Amino acid sequence: MWASTSTSGCARATCFPATPSAIRPRRRPLFRAELSSSHKATQPKKVVVVGAGWAGLASAHHLINQGFDVTLLQAGSGPTEEVSLRGFWYPYRNIFSLVDGLGIKPFTKWIKASYFSPEGLEVNFPVFRDQPKLPAPLGALAYPQFPRLPLVDRLTSFPLIAAVIDFDNTDTAWRKYDTITARELFKQYGCSQRLYREVFEPAVQAGLFAPGEQSSAAVTLGMLYYYILSHQQNFDFVLCRGEVGVKIFTPWIDFLTSNGLKVCKNSVTTDLILSEDTGCISQVVCEGDVYEADAFVLALGISSLQSIILSSRVLQSHQEFLNVLKLSTSDVVYVKLWFDKKVKIPTAANVCCGIDESIAWTFYDLSSVYDEYKDQPNTILEVEFSCASDLLPLKDEQIVESAIAKLTKCMQEFEDAEVVQQKVVRCPKSATQFSPGTYKYMMRGATSFPNLFMAGDWIVNRHGSWSKEKAYVTGLEAANRVVDYLGEGEFAKIISVEEDEAHIEALRSLNRRANELFTQLPISEFFL
Repeated sequence: MWASTSTSGCARATCFPATPSAIRPRRRPLFRAELSSSHKATQPKKVVVVGAGWAGLASAHHLINQGFDVTLLQAGSGPTEEVSLRGFWYPYRNIFSLVDGLGIKPFTKWIKASYFSPEGLEVNFPVFRDQPKLPAPLGALAYPQFPRLPLVDRLTSFPLIAAVIDFDNTDTAWRKYDTITARELFKQYGCSQRLYREVFEPAVQAGLFAPGEQSSAAVTLGMLYYYILSHQQNFDFVLCRGEVGVKIFTPWIDFLTSNGLKVCKNSVTTDLILSEDTGCISQVVCEGDVYEADAFVLALGISSLQSIILSSRVLQSHQEFLNVLKLSTSDVVYVKLWFDKKVKIPTAANVCCGIDESIAWTFYDLSSVYDEYKDQPNTILEVEFSCASDLLPLKDEQIVESAIAKLTKCMQEFEDAEVVQQKVVRCPKSATQFSPGTYKYMMRGATSFPNLFMAGDWIVNRHGSWSKEKAYVTGLEAANRVVDYLGEGEFAKIISVEEDEAHIEALRSLNRRANELFTQLPISEFFL
């Protein structure tokens, strides 16, 4: 939060009895303009949102617009972005709508990307929207340039389309493919070892922050379809022209606070208090400070939520929260480097793999992205290492040396460049690790507490989006659940993902019908 609860004057919510019932069926939205003057004069109901990332701010944004008294509890001293894919992809329709509504222009033009190995450039991705449109997924497979990968290896990707068609984002599909790893998936569908090593493995590692041997096939299929295979232009992305916290979150929070949002910084949630009379959550405890409200939204990453669960008997009494303790996270380390000279880097976003048996890592040419660096005579990069548990205990100088060594192996242009300034940021347990078998432990947006709702990029939902967009969408979904529970306000309008192309939908319909017929055969039980 922006002010300490003991000195800031942040108003604490007083408790209004919540309806002691299960979540009611969806109502027709109420338009606040139609409410009677006597209703408007009543004290607004209070909501506490825990977490100030994309999900928490999305919930707070909509609830403030609906006239609720909203308090946002923020663990740090300023806005922070969830660790996730750095780009803002073409299908992030809800985030782009938000940015337009705020009247800010934080993004670059559409960006090209490259994959590197110690042998040099492996894949060069164009701006797909500039290419003639082909039926999905042909454009995504045909337009990338592969300087070294033979055509025969690239053709082995086509059988994977059968799995893409079969994975339709239903609960059945998730449970089916969550039992195997991404590596097993590509092997079963005939992808060549070289294609997997030079293309799919880096994509999985960069997108899921873990190698294919540790990543769920279900999550892999969902990510690949959303970003690459569903529509040709979906892999196109922009980058923020500066720190996301400065360019987006700060003006966003300024807008919300000017409209009544109470933001309390350095408020680390440690427990929740249950009302025995209603069966609802009545208070959130933050290291001695207590916040009361009618409804609560937990918009947290897995490790933060696990910390609360471990200290809260209330949450430990419900199996859905105990299941969260079975989920895993990974460490991320960011290294920002200032070089003494300009280094020619063909693309702003780059994935590197096959170096020292480490998993893939990414680097971004901030000199061509950030407004503040574009006129400087030197090169500024940011290198991102995922699954970085081996790096965390090292000294900054050791981490920087490792980053420089890896950069030099990928691009020889760095051999003659000297680092004149550096910054290392450690983010322990900050990335969700979607291991096989974890789907059954992941939470839904509604909980067994009638007035407690969840949001975040790891929450199960059926929107189909990923990363920042998914976090934002689940924040709006949580806000809608609050509106429904409290019986006031309009529902947020959530922009759905673009519909499947006609031939993909036709193939999925045929596949569903074939699966239904197969389950009716007497022999089907031997294959399930």
